[in-house]
This record gives sequence, C-alpha cells and structure tokens, in this order.
Amino acid sequence: MTTRHDTAALPSKGGAAPGRPPGQAPSSEAERKRARLSRRWQRDMRWSPYAFVTPFFVFFAAFGLFPLIYTGWASLHTVELTAPTDMAWAGLDNYTRIFDDDFFWNAARNTLTIGVISTVPQLLMAMGLAHILNYKLRASTFYRVVMLAPYATSIAAASLVFVLLFGRDYGMINWALDLVGLDKIDWQNGTWSSQFAVSSIVIWRWTGYNALIYLAAMQAIPQELYESAALDGASRWRQFIHVTLPQLRPTILFTVVVSTIGASQLFGEPLLFDANKGASGGSQHQFQTLGLYLYEQGWVNQHLGRASAIAWTMFLILIVIGIVNYAISRRLRASS
Repeated sequence: MTTRHDTAALPSKGGAAPGRPPGQAPSSEAERKRARLSRRWQRDMRWSPYAFVTPFFVFFAAFGLFPLIYTGWASLHTVELTAPTDMAWAGLDNYTRIFDDDFFWNAARNTLTIGVISTVPQLLMAMGLAHILNYKLRASTFYRVVMLAPYATSIAAASLVFVLLFGRDYGMINWALDLVGLDKIDWQNGTWSSQFAVSSIVIWRWTGYNALIYLAAMQAIPQELYESAALDGASRWRQFIHVTLPQLRPTILFTVVVSTIGASQLFGEPLLFDANKGASGGSQHQFQTLGLYLYEQGWVNQHLGRASAIAWTMFLILIVIGIVNYAISRRLRASS
C-alpha cells in the first residue's frame, strides 16, 4: 500500500516556499532580477535629475564662473595684453585710476543717455504695438513674425544699414531733411545726433521683441475684467489705463530691467556706427559707452588689469540694478 503525499506541501522548483515571509531574501532568479531592477530604478529616479543639469553647471563653471573670478583677480593686478601671465599686485589702483579718468565718466554719461533715449521710446512703442495686435486682426501671425524680424537680424547688418541711412552726404535721412528745407546733420560727429542715431538702432532691433512680450502678457489677462469695465461704461482708453496697465506691472518691470541691463552693456551698435574711429566712440568720444571704453582699455591700450576693473564695475552696477528690481517687485506684490 503506497502512501499518498500531498504535493501542495512540497517546495517549488526554485526552492521558495509559498508561505515565505515578506522580509526573506528572494531565492528565485526572477525575483532577484526584479529586485535589481527596482534598486536601479530607485537610483535612476534619485540621480537622473542631477545628471541632466550637470552639463549646465559644468559649462557655467568653465565659461561663466571662472572668467568672473579670474577677471576679479586680474583687476587687482597690473597686467598687459602682451604678457597676460606676468601679474604685479596693484590692489585697488586700477579702480582708483578709472574713477579718476574723465573718459570713464564720459562713457558712463553716454551709456546713461543712450539708455534713456533708447529704452523709453522703445517700451512705449512696444506697448502701443502690443495693444493693437491684441485685437483680432487678419494675418495676425504674419504681423507677429514681422515684429520679431528685426530682433533676428544681426547687429552688424542692422548697424551698417543705419550707417548708410544716417550718412552725412548721401544718407537718406539728410536727403529727406533737404527735401523739407532743413539743413543736413553730421550725425556721426555731433554729440546728441550721434547718440540719437545709435539709439535708433537699438529701438529698431528691440521694439518688436518687447511688443511680443507685452502681447503675451495681455492675452493672459482675464476677459471678465474687460467685460466688467465695459458694463461700467469704461471706454477702450479707460480699459487700457485701469485694466491693462495694472495687470502688466510685473511684465513692464521685467522689460525695464532687461532693457536697462542691455543698455549698460551696449557695444556692437556704437562700435559699428563709426568704424573708422573704432572703440573711441567718435572723434570726441561723444558716443563711447562703457562697453567700448572697456574694449579700448583692454584690446587697444592693452591694459588688461584696468579693463578687468571696468568689467567688475559694470558687474557691480548690474547687481545694484538687480537689487532695485527686487525691492520694487516686493513692493508691487505687497500692494497688489
């Protein structure tokens, strides 16, 4: 008589019992593979974000942080372009020399003047164009592409075209002035005329870009606000003043700060406006900006230490602009 065995009580082929406690190590190959995949998935979820952002920090350290630190170190030394590795400690002498230099203050005044002349009309025109484009127009996409075309144009091409327009003898602007009986203007050699001409290049290139930023912000304003204002009898102009502008305050602040930073770093437009004078910014330095002054000291006069001090001075100016922006932003958020 054979004894009948209960096959349900026998261990499985892999050696794992059906009633194995949860904390017991897996014994089958499939379970071990699943455990390895689970650990790999956990490591991937933990470390993949860091791997994705690592290239940015590597490039920033190589091309942003290191040049910034090295420029700050070079600004405390006397170093020439002909021998960049030969440094002699100078302390703050480079800073005191540029602050005692009349050409530095002239460049700072020119930068401020050109910045105001270019930024204020630029943002006002951008606001008006955005307000027009915010209405339903035929071929609105075409108009937006046209608005962005000057921004996509290279600085060199735009500057050379404006040099031809503002030419003293054969420029189209003086030709138009002569038609209406006005005297020709020597745009490159006059102080205000040259600064206005340089500012016109900046206005032409950046108005459309800022207009699209304003347009995107306008389209995010809830339509219910305009409907409520219309029910209260507000005209289009009153809706723009009391609805659109208050809703655009953060965007306006952003464009003002970005335009101010761009104006403080203005370089290509004044450099190419009078290529014969180069980095001097005209025969009397009448439109030399801080960017041109830095270039002149570092690559024309070959004083790298002094140029580094100018670069750090401009960097500190940008920090001040950022602090002012932060303070104004906090006040706007608190008042809203």
